[in-house]
Amino acid sequence: MLSLLFMAKKKKRTLEETVTLIQQGDKSLLNEIIESYKPFIAKTVSSVCRRYIYENDDEFSIGLIAFNEAIEKYSPERGSSVLSFAEIIIKRRVIDYIRKQSKNQHISIDITNSTLEEESTGSVIVNELSLDEYQKKHDEQLRKEEILQFQSLLSSFDLTFSDLVENSPKHADARKNAILAAKVLVENQELKKALFEKKRLPINKLVKQVNVSRKTIERNRKYIIAIALILSSDYVYMKEYIKGVLDT
Repeated sequence: MLSLLFMAKKKKRTLEETVTLIQQGDKSLLNEIIESYKPFIAKTVSSVCRRYIYENDDEFSIGLIAFNEAIEKYSPERGSSVLSFAEIIIKRRVIDYIRKQSKNQHISIDITNSTLEEESTGSVIVNELSLDEYQKKHDEQLRKEEILQFQSLLSSFDLTFSDLVENSPKHADARKNAILAAKVLVENQELKKALFEKKRLPINKLVKQVNVSRKTIERNRKYIIAIALILSSDYVYMKEYIKGVLDT
C-alpha cells in the first residue's frame, strides 16, 4: 500500500518540481532525470548538427553538460518550462562547440599547410562560408524559437505583440526610462515576485523605487511588463534589443 502511495506521488510530481528538489540538494534524482531525458538531449543536439547523434559523440557530451547546466540554473521566474529552457542552453552550447572546433581546425590548417595551393585555399574559404551560412541559419532558428517562447509568456500576462507595438513609447528617452524602471523591478525581489504572482505591474511599490512619475509608468505599463519579462528570462536576442535602446 505504501509503495503504491509513493508511486502515485512520484507520478504527480512535475519535472519543474523534481528540478527544485535537485537544486535543494537531492542529488539522487539528478542521474535519474538525466537518464530519462537522454532521448530529448540527443534530439535537441541532432537538430543543431543535422545528423543522427550517438551517445559516444562529442556533441552528445556537450548536450549532457548543457542539460545539467540548465537544471542548475533553471528558475520558474524565467517564465518558461525546464525543457524549453534546457533546449535553448543545449543548442547554444553545441553551436559554440561547433564554432570553436571550426576555428581550431582552421588554425591547424594554417600551421601545418603554410604553402597551400590555390585550389586548397579555395576549399577552406568555401568551408568557412558554409559554416557562416550554417551559423546564420541556426541563429535565425534560435531567434524564431525565442520569439515563440516570449509570445507564450506574454500570453500568460494577457499581453500580445500587438499590445507592445501599440504601447511602445514613441520617444527614445521615454523608452529608456521604461527600460530602467523594468530593470529596477527585476532587481527588487519583492517587486519581481509580485509581478509574476499577480500577473500585473505593482505600480504603487514601483513608483517609490524609481525616479519616474506614476503617470509615465501607468502609460507605459504594458511595455514595462514586457521588458521585465525579457530581463527575467534567458532571451539573448531580446536582451540585445534592450541593450541597443540603452546605448543609443
